[in-house]
Amino acid sequence: MNNNTFEMGTGQAHELALAFGRNGWNNAEVKKLSEKDLLAQVRLVVLGQAKIEIVKHVIDLDADPYLPDGWKVEDHKKGGQFEWDPSKINLYLSPNQLGDKRIEGNDLRKELAKKPVFNANLLDYLKANTSLIPDEWKKDEKGNTRYIFFWGTIYRNSGGGLYVRYLYWGGGEWVWDCYWLGDDWNYVNPAASLAE
Repeated sequence: MNNNTFEMGTGQAHELALAFGRNGWNNAEVKKLSEKDLLAQVRLVVLGQAKIEIVKHVIDLDADPYLPDGWKVEDHKKGGQFEWDPSKINLYLSPNQLGDKRIEGNDLRKELAKKPVFNANLLDYLKANTSLIPDEWKKDEKGNTRYIFFWGTIYRNSGGGLYVRYLYWGGGEWVWDCYWLGDDWNYVNPAASLAE
């Protein structure tokens, strides 16, 4: 069989479409599968001539964090080497953030002082590897956008204010921003914390 003459029947195409759907594929991933020689590599796995190896993503939570221009690090809790596993992440909300409650950032920082919150190194790693971020991080159960904060790193900007960075889904992509500790946090502002 010549590579240029392969034909797929309607039944095979339907079976393949069902398999992609059943295994969680999206259209962009199917398109990527058809680019370059990726299918040739998959074929080697099917023929037993190659193996698939799961990539381990290890994040250095001890490294110095990214510094936006003119900023300084006020506090950076180191966290060792963390192997990415979304089941080890808890999107923590203080009891003072539930329902209609709001808590000022400086007070929330005190509450979180003894919690195993992640630092901004995890935020930056996820921003560089967005395919790792779970879809459920985009919105909460009520359909509200989640703004996930990385309280392990507190910054001081050039004006002297304290800020914490966060990650959110906006405009069809993952974006980071920062929030002043003098503002209030509510139920859409969880802290990325190690699941206990």
